Formats: sequence, structure tokens, C-alpha cells
Amino acid sequence: MEKQDILNALVELRKNKKRKFNQSVDVIINLKKFDIKKESINLFLKLPHKIKDKKIGIFLDKKIENIDCILKSDFDKYKDKKNVKKLVKQYDFFISSASLMPLVATTFGKYLGPVGKMPSPQLGILTEETEKKIKELSEKIDKITRVKSKEPSLKICVGKENMEDEKIAENFLSVYKDILNSLPRKKENLKSIMIKFTMSKPIKIKSKELKSEKETKDGKK
Repeated sequence: MEKQDILNALVELRKNKKRKFNQSVDVIINLKKFDIKKESINLFLKLPHKIKDKKIGIFLDKKIENIDCILKSDFDKYKDKKNVKKLVKQYDFFISSASLMPLVATTFGKYLGPVGKMPSPQLGILTEETEKKIKELSEKIDKITRVKSKEPSLKICVGKENMEDEKIAENFLSVYKDILNSLPRKKENLKSIMIKFTMSKPIKIKSKELKSEKETKDGKK
């Protein structure tokens, strides 16, 4: 896939009616020969360019100044479903001190897990409860997007309408390459790739990896 193909698609998307909000730029990767019951994709992908500042909730044993945290001593109040549901909506992602992970799992797991916000050993575990470590992990999370397959079609946000096209295209290429490498049959699993704004119709991206079997056979003749 070439960056110019993505840039051309973005030019077309920007011809659509302007909306009153900053639309997301979404990539849709449709799969084939992919058995959703037997195969899965569950990735944390690092983007070259941050899309937005994520609001991060942090589970800690002790209070740290200037850090928005949920303390162990306050966990009991989250036995109330209303309080825990409000907490889940309040943050984009959660990280936790390693020592608190078992308690976080039992107290919050059934609420955070289904919405993909549960602190993960791949990403959101603090080995030290210090402002420096929290800042480092928060900055890392700001450039991370999660991809989890629930159907043979993946939808990934790669930018916002107000971002530069070059940055959106670079995020797109990064996500595309990582997902392609994670597919069991690589390019054979690709059916189609599209890009869209929140309120627009999708535009199909042409790619050399998406040549049909007929085109491939014809080329060999």
C-alpha cells in the first residue's frame, strides 16, 4: 500500500459536507478466509502520531500529588454498580500498580473487561508507584490503539479530521502493516480496505496486496 493512495482518499473525504464536530478518521479492514470462532486478533498498536490525550484512571495504594488516581482505600464504594459504571465512563483507559492487580480484577474486572479498559500486563501495569513511571506509561498509552476482532471486519480510529493528512496517512500505514503481519494468512486474509470519516461513506483503498486471484492468475499467463 502506498501513502499517496491514502492521501488521495483523504482529499476525497474532505469534499464531504463539513460537520459541526471533529470527526474521527476510521480504517475498516474487511477479512476473508478468517474463522472468527477459531482465529482472533487482540493487539495494542503504537501509532506514530497521537490522536488525542486519553483520560487515564490510575489504581494506586497511595495518593500522589497531581495524579488523577483511584485509591485502594476507596475501592469499597465501587461495590455500588452506579459508582463503578460512572467510573468506567469517566476514563478512556486504566492502569494499575502491580500489587493491586488481583484486587482490581475482582472489583472492576467484569465492568472494565467487556469495554476493553482493563489494565493489561501488555501495557498498563506499574512496577513503581512514582510520578515519573506514571508519566512514562501515560505518554505511551496516548499513542496506543487497541484492535480486537469480534467479527471478520476490523474498525480502527487512525486520526481526527483536524489532523494533517500526512500524519493520518502515517498512522494508517502503521496500523495496516501491524495488522497484516498479525493475520494468520497475511495478505490472503485481506478482502478490502476502506477509510471514512464518522459521518461519511467509506472510500475503498487500492492496494497491490488486494489483487484478486483472477488478476494474479492472469498475470502469470
